[in-house]
Amino acid sequence: MRTHVTGPVDDNEKCYPPPSVQSCPHGLVSTNNVNKLLLVDYSGNRLIACGSASQGICQFLRLDDLFKLGEPHHRKEHYLSSVNESGTMSGVIIEVQNGQNKLFIGTPIDGKSEYFPTLSSRKLMDSEENAEMFGFVYQDEFVSSQLKIPSDTLSKFPTFDIYYIYSFSSEQFVYYLTLQLDTQLTSPDSTGEQFFTSKVVRLCVDDPKFYSYVEFPIGCVRDGIEYRLIQDAYLSKPGKALAKQLGISEQEDILFTIFSQGQKNRVKPPKESVLCLFTLKKIKDKIKERIQSCYRGEGKLSLPWLLNKELGCINSPLQIDDNFCGQDFNQPLGGTVTIEGVPLFVDKEDGMTSVAAYDYHGHTVVFAGTRSGRIKKVYFPSSLTSRHHKYSKGTIVFSAFCDAREH
Repeated sequence: MRTHVTGPVDDNEKCYPPPSVQSCPHGLVSTNNVNKLLLVDYSGNRLIACGSASQGICQFLRLDDLFKLGEPHHRKEHYLSSVNESGTMSGVIIEVQNGQNKLFIGTPIDGKSEYFPTLSSRKLMDSEENAEMFGFVYQDEFVSSQLKIPSDTLSKFPTFDIYYIYSFSSEQFVYYLTLQLDTQLTSPDSTGEQFFTSKVVRLCVDDPKFYSYVEFPIGCVRDGIEYRLIQDAYLSKPGKALAKQLGISEQEDILFTIFSQGQKNRVKPPKESVLCLFTLKKIKDKIKERIQSCYRGEGKLSLPWLLNKELGCINSPLQIDDNFCGQDFNQPLGGTVTIEGVPLFVDKEDGMTSVAAYDYHGHTVVFAGTRSGRIKKVYFPSSLTSRHHKYSKGTIVFSAFCDAREH
């Protein structure tokens, strides 16, 4: 109904931000601007569109007609990431009643740790021209609302990066599902095989110093086969029938995910993939157990890519409940055991890459998109635990195909 052209634009990937402060000695050429983040800011009636050009600046477009409202680019904080790859950057808008709205941004940085944080919390101003737009929610000499990939990690693993596949908010938390190089399985400075791991990352919405940062490995196993390469996810409610089978409330959040087989080849993962289900309660309980054990002084912080050394947990009398949001010790924290999902449906031929779900008259319907352009409609009217051949008992799968070249 409406269009807005974002590229190509005159650019050079060797130019660093901000141009208003330092001129670029490199010649500008016509460059594609890959749209990596499209996020609706409902309170401002606008669309945030972040591309790859100019080290990742964002435009604000009016929702009604996609009229360009502004394009902040005067400060270093206005530049988010120049990685020329879609589907690797994710954001969550947190609306605050009578307060400052926030934008949580996760993005790969392509080795430019001195310029870009991989995860940050930014101010979302009412006016697109406000100089504070995208400024860090909190920043002092020692602590700020950001997380950077250490230069020591990049020296040891030059290709290390974090790819943010999906993000959402639930209750008082922000979650990310990420894919990153597994530094435990991949040899430093190796030109051989690389292994990747999927993580679920959690932060408290009201934690400007990121003391609540926790990450856990996440994945799925079906018939002895491991699926560890996250492709997409979708937050939903279970609906009456599924809630009853899972033994949870209809109001609880559940997470549908797509994983590809194994841990190799992030860019072109194996076609064999699985649709999996997680209850957010299980994820929360696993995170709480890990925090509680660390605050009893048990084990290590176990986050080698960020800490570059093993630090022991410190014993503390603090009581850890579901709402705990961290202290300036025992953080950041990594999980040591993979959180496993419930496998629902395996596809060995098309390669599932995307997922969406909804409740239809009390029943759960999931749509899974594939590399070849197929859409699989998966319906769960029966038991998730009973198995018959390669499908769940009672699971019905429909497929539709559309030629993307013609439609």
